[in-house]
Formats: sequence, C-alpha cells, structure tokens
Amino acid sequence: MSLDKLKLSKRLHSNMSELGYYTAKEFQLRTLSRIVGGHSVIGIAPDGAGKTTTYVLGVLMRLKYTDDEAPKVLILAPNEERINEIVERFYTISKNKNLHIMGLKTSGGMEEEIEDLVRGVDIVVATPPRARAVYLKLGLNLNRIQTFIIDDAEEIVKQGMQTNVRELAQSCGNVQYLAFSTVEHEKLHLMIDPFMPFATLIEVDDLGDVETETHDLMLYQVPNFTTKINLLNNLMQDDDVFDKVVVFVNTKQTAQNLLHRLHVKKGEAAILNPLFFDDPGFDDINLFKSNPKARVLIVANEGLENIDLNGIPFIFHFEIPENRDEFIQHVLKTPEEEAIAITFATDIELPEVKKIEQSLGKKIPVMPLPEELVIYKPSDAPKEKEVIDESRGGAFHKKKESNSKTYNYGSGEKARMTRKNKKK
Repeated sequence: MSLDKLKLSKRLHSNMSELGYYTAKEFQLRTLSRIVGGHSVIGIAPDGAGKTTTYVLGVLMRLKYTDDEAPKVLILAPNEERINEIVERFYTISKNKNLHIMGLKTSGGMEEEIEDLVRGVDIVVATPPRARAVYLKLGLNLNRIQTFIIDDAEEIVKQGMQTNVRELAQSCGNVQYLAFSTVEHEKLHLMIDPFMPFATLIEVDDLGDVETETHDLMLYQVPNFTTKINLLNNLMQDDDVFDKVVVFVNTKQTAQNLLHRLHVKKGEAAILNPLFFDDPGFDDINLFKSNPKARVLIVANEGLENIDLNGIPFIFHFEIPENRDEFIQHVLKTPEEEAIAITFATDIELPEVKKIEQSLGKKIPVMPLPEELVIYKPSDAPKEKEVIDESRGGAFHKKKESNSKTYNYGSGEKARMTRKNKKK
C-alpha cells in the first residue's frame, strides 16, 4: 500500500521516502490515523509490523513545539538497548535538530539527568523503574504530558514492572495512552486497564506467506507452572488414549521435578538421560518405545541433539523451547507418521508462541481447559472472588474468538477420535 495512504505531512513523507520507506504496512494503515486523532490505542502486532515507526510518526505529527520545559511525551521501554533504539528512530525519521528527546539511564546517579530535564525536553524515554525514581526525585514533570507510550509491553510485564507503569500513568492524568505488544493476554490487561479502559484494540497478524505442514497442533493457555502440572496429570488419567507420550521441558532439573509430580503408576514415567542414577529413565528413546509398560517419557531440551519421534502419537511441549527451531523440528509432519502436538503456555510464554506461529505460517488452535482442572493460585494472591468480565474493566475491546476458548471439545476427546480413525 502506498505511503500516501498514511497522509503524512510533506516533511515526514519526504523524510520517509529518503529513508527507503515507499509503502505502508497494514498495522500503520489501521493505527496511525487514530494516534494522530488523539485516541488511546492498544496495538497488538508481531515484530517487524512497524509498531515503533507508527508511534514515532504519530508523535511527530501531533507534537507542538513550545518553550515549555516540561516534556510532552513519555515513552516506557524495557531496557537501555531499546531506549537507545527509540531515541535513534525519532532522530532518524524527524531529521529535526531542534527536537529535544532524552533517554534516561537504567541505573546510576540521577543528578545530571535531572539537570538536563529541568533545562527542557520534548520527549523522555525510560524504563518504568527509572522514570518513577526520577519522578519521585521531582526531576520528571508529568503535568504537561500529552502522550504516554508503553513500548514492548509484553517484555515490561515479563520483567515485573507493572506497578511502576500504573503509578506513572495515573500520575499523568487525562492523556493519550498508547500500548504496544506482540501479544494480548490477561497480565497485559491487568497492567493497562486501570488507566486505559476505553482504548481501541487494533490487532494485526503477520503469519508469513508459507505454511509449514505439521502434526495436529493444540495450545493450552494456563496461568502458571503448577497449573501446567495439574493439567498434565489431568490428561494423563486417560491411559487408554495417552499410551505413548513424550513431554519436552527446557532443563534436566525441570524434568526431574516433573517426574516426581506426575500421578501415574510406578514404571509408567521416565526421563531420557536422567540427571540422577536413581531416577527411572532410558538412555535411548527406542528403549522407551519398545517398553510396553512405559508410557510417559520426559525429555529435556538442554543439550539434546536430534531425537527420533517416529511412533510417538502424542508430543507435549510443557515449556516453550528457547530455540523455536527445536519446537518446529518436533512438530514437523512426516509422510509415514501422524501425531498430535500439545503445547502448554503461560501469558509470559505467549510472545514466543506468537513467534513460532509466524515461523509456521499458521495459528495454533487454543483449547478449553478441562472443567475439573485445579487452577493453582499463589497463597499470597488476594482472596477475592474471581470475576470474568468480557469488557475487561469497562474496555469495549473484546477478546477475539481464537482466544476465547469456546471450543466444545478438549484434547483428550479429540485425541480419542483421532486414534479411533487411525485404527479403522
């Protein structure tokens, strides 16, 4: 789509053309006009969709240069590397030497930064903890903020910076809020809904042009590690269906932990190359395949080379591998074999799931959690009744259908149907 569709100012259009941007991306087409119009926006899109460029253009088109010393824009980012990238993107696109943008350090003394802020700056980019610390030192004036931006929100959530974000946002008052993330999930909304409940949700999927042929894929979204264990135990109760299962985890310590928390009969579960000699295990996956009593093999990705999964009807990814190529290798369909690959993911792991979906060129269907599943809640969690609200605290954006878990069958039932069809 032509860059003209973005309706940029002549100066920005010329700058973008000089930088080699001749076409607009879908996310930019759907989002920029709302940002320029002053709307609060939640932007969900994969890496490379143009999220940063979109809000940089939006800010530059809205920013009114004045002699006011207080900043007009606050951008929160997860780390110093990202801060530097954002500052550089503003200077590259604006080509305005009079633009005063300042990236705060992530640690160390604040005195020099506070002095620079007092002299006057248009845009401040910082991590949430640093911005809050400088604000509490009366070095960051939030009274004139017009636009409050959260960049890489999923990483900010992952690093546990949500409280800092909420406190800063609520100190800004009635401003334009923009939040950008690769994935939408419950923890994201717990962070942003208190101060942007009526934001417009814009989501763009970019799955690539080529779809990889894989085994049947299923995804369970669970809140935490313990609930993963409860879910695996729940599914493994059906030993008629789940008669041969490989469960991938990331480390040998996790493999050992999981082994001792599985509720299966003695001799049914084992580890491939166990960490300790007294743990039940196999040195070769073929020994597991040929053993009629063994039905669950836990495999650590740590130090794992190629593994032969032929003949294994159920492949579980209990954790998302650090290297997504490992996941893809495990689920690739072979002409002579059929299997079902089931993935467990917490909110924190969903960004990696999104990247895997990009690589596969297709979505992984989300399955409903079993009704009888025990959802683990940490003991220090507030003892309040659980409320499921489609409006998410008043926001009119509704969780999209693929995330709403409205399927009417679980993996056990689907697995049973698949196995019956194969045996006919």
